[in-house]
Amino acid sequence: MSKNNEYKRHPSTLAAQANGWLDPSTNAVIPSIHPSTTYARDSDYELVDGRGYTRDENPTYLQVESLLNKLEGGKEALLFASGMAAATAILLSLKPGDHVVAPSDVYFGLRSWLKKVGIRWGLKIDFVEAGNLEAISESIIHGVTKIVWIETPCNPMCTITDIRAVADITHTAGAKLVVDSTLATPVLTQPLSLGADIVMHSATKYLNGHSDVLAGALITAGDDELWKRISDLRYQNGGVLGPFESWLLLRGIRTLFLRVERSSSTALSIANYFTGNSRLTEVLYPGLKNHKDHKVAAQQMIGGFGGVLSIRIKGGRNAALSVAKLVKLFVPATSLGGVESLIEHRSTVEGLDSSVPDDLLRLSVGIEDPNDLIADIDQALSNIQI
Repeated sequence: MSKNNEYKRHPSTLAAQANGWLDPSTNAVIPSIHPSTTYARDSDYELVDGRGYTRDENPTYLQVESLLNKLEGGKEALLFASGMAAATAILLSLKPGDHVVAPSDVYFGLRSWLKKVGIRWGLKIDFVEAGNLEAISESIIHGVTKIVWIETPCNPMCTITDIRAVADITHTAGAKLVVDSTLATPVLTQPLSLGADIVMHSATKYLNGHSDVLAGALITAGDDELWKRISDLRYQNGGVLGPFESWLLLRGIRTLFLRVERSSSTALSIANYFTGNSRLTEVLYPGLKNHKDHKVAAQQMIGGFGGVLSIRIKGGRNAALSVAKLVKLFVPATSLGGVESLIEHRSTVEGLDSSVPDDLLRLSVGIEDPNDLIADIDQALSNIQI
């Protein structure tokens, strides 16, 4: 149950107090875990509260869905076993022949799925330059395009796409706009308020924030036919999130605002400090005033620009790999959004199909002391051979 809500609370309060939930039987302030996979029927052999099997519904993940829905200002939310499970549930709800427009540097796992599975499924796919409104508009086929997919900020190039502008273009053509807002989180951007139809999160990242849960989430602006198909696909395919993972995710969301605000502030400090560094060719971060998309970012991102930035190392691939080896605090690992700072040579992770420059290192900034992180990168750059 939730405590009496006499006024509209700030989203950070909702997150910190887990939507004001108290255990109905004990009044405990920490939400319970419900690991049961099945539920007893009543004396008339009817379902109690419509609950029969946990693949369809579980009290633990319902709490998280309710909270995420409020944070994003949506109509309904669904949790999935991973970010890819969430993303592909949208695409598998389409039928062969349907057309999808996506950015060319969309998350590489999804790009791979679209090229391998999506095309085999019968989807028609066009990849366009991220943030290029003209390219998006020209790629849309009226009556055939069903989904326009954008990722903002885009990982790892930090491109920003104007959500409101793309929503107008998409809806004029009768299509739906999906926004991967993993890097922004509802702390910094609320895509549904800007016209998006569905928001997608790899909840593994910032929403959980502790590098110990694999999860995905979708939040919709409306309960339409597409959403009904997505919901049914989750049930039929079984890509639900388990109760223990749901509980951990809820625990993580309770500190979401503190973590995102801290990592965003530190990322901006790092970006400002290394802009113009003689050993770098470029610092990619939308919070920098010289970033090509800074104006759009400043309009649609509230309170910060995220905790991910990329740096391009003078000297190419070998120099970049040397920096990744020489850092002492940044952990050389994939993923992002955790409390610990990570460094990744993205093109190595993505492989031969990668479009990421091989001199680029992605930094996922955690919650450590900003000066310690700056000093760590500084010493690594100072020790590379160019």
